Amino acid sequence: MANTKSAKKATRKIARRTAVNKARRSQVRTMVRAVESALASGNKDAAVAALKAAEPALVRGAQRGVLHKKTASRKISRLTHSVAKLGS
Repeated sequence: MANTKSAKKATRKIARRTAVNKARRSQVRTMVRAVESALASGNKDAAVAALKAAEPALVRGAQRGVLHKKTASRKISRLTHSVAKLGS
C-alpha cells in the first residue's frame, strides 16, 4: 500500500491511465472484430467499410502506446490482404 503522498498520487494516475488504455484497447479490438465478421460473412462492401474505420483506430492505438507499432502494422496488413483476397 502506498504510504507517501507522491506514491498515493502515482497510484491514482496509474488507475486513470489504465482505464483510458483499457477503453482504447477495447475500441480497437471491437473494430478489428467488425472487419473479421464482415470477412466471415463474405460481404466485401461491409469489410472495406469496416477496414476503413479500423485502420486509423489501429494507428491511433499504436501512437498512444496501447499497441506496439509493429503489431498495429501487422494487423492492418493482414486485414487488408484478407479484404483484397475476398474480392478475387
